[in-house]
Amino acid sequence: MQLIETIFSLSFLSLVIRLAIPITLGAVGGTFSERSGVINLGIEGMMLFGAFGAVLGTHLTSNPWMGVLSAMLIGGLVGILHAYLSVKLKANQVVCGVGINMIASGFTTVMVKAVWGKEGMSGNVESIKNFNIPGLSQIPVLGALFSDLSPFVPITLFIVFAGWYFLYQTKLGLRLRSIGDYPKAAETAGIRVNRYRYIFVTLSGALAGLGGAYLSIVQNNLFVRDMVAGRGFMALTANIFGGWNPLGSFVASLVFAAAQALRLNLSGYQILDSLIQMIPYAVTLLVLILAGRKTKAPAALGEVDTVA
Repeated sequence: MQLIETIFSLSFLSLVIRLAIPITLGAVGGTFSERSGVINLGIEGMMLFGAFGAVLGTHLTSNPWMGVLSAMLIGGLVGILHAYLSVKLKANQVVCGVGINMIASGFTTVMVKAVWGKEGMSGNVESIKNFNIPGLSQIPVLGALFSDLSPFVPITLFIVFAGWYFLYQTKLGLRLRSIGDYPKAAETAGIRVNRYRYIFVTLSGALAGLGGAYLSIVQNNLFVRDMVAGRGFMALTANIFGGWNPLGSFVASLVFAAAQALRLNLSGYQILDSLIQMIPYAVTLLVLILAGRKTKAPAALGEVDTVA
């Protein structure tokens, strides 16, 4: 009974929203990349690069917002690399994504040792502080949702709704969707297909880097080896479950975040710890199995060789 009351409480909802932020940012990034026709399995690695970049930038400047910019810059650079390999060299996109994930794990571990002289963990840096929304935070009961709020909450919501508006209400969004479905037709219509792919795969990396920054300088104040812990793969699944739509990706991210929050709340109960730890990943696999057959991917996803 106590667990049920916890799950349906405002504090649980607030936890779900906080846990959904990095997954949502990675999922929206994946949406932009794959709407351009480029599969991005490297979101996990891009988020890890971003998490490291945020801590490094904060360490060098003593300003966590400069750390955020550093995370997006590094994530964007990795996105450019992925676009170059996939679009220019026409390498296998799945292999490129997996390679980025492997490189991120090894590179960040080596750099932590080089910068801080520690194994697998950086030094502490300044984190981004939470804030209260004046007036709303004083509302009885519901005020808990508007107090001790991370700046990343409104930032993420803005990115979600702006991303949806861009894709479905603007001419550039229509062009992007046409590139993902019919790149040959888009090219015939005079659209610079590969230019769009470079731009939006780079944007995908920057958003993934932003999600990584949330993990390292908002939820924590340091970088830990492999701290993304599968959230990039959850983001990929949220993108699929959400139908390659930013709003759908956000809703799917809330589902995965709820599974994570449930795991955290179950940790105080007499249940096998291994079973508790697997809840978010089991939910991810289940959703992928159930949604994979029902959602329709961009028709030309992964087929960059269809254009010169």
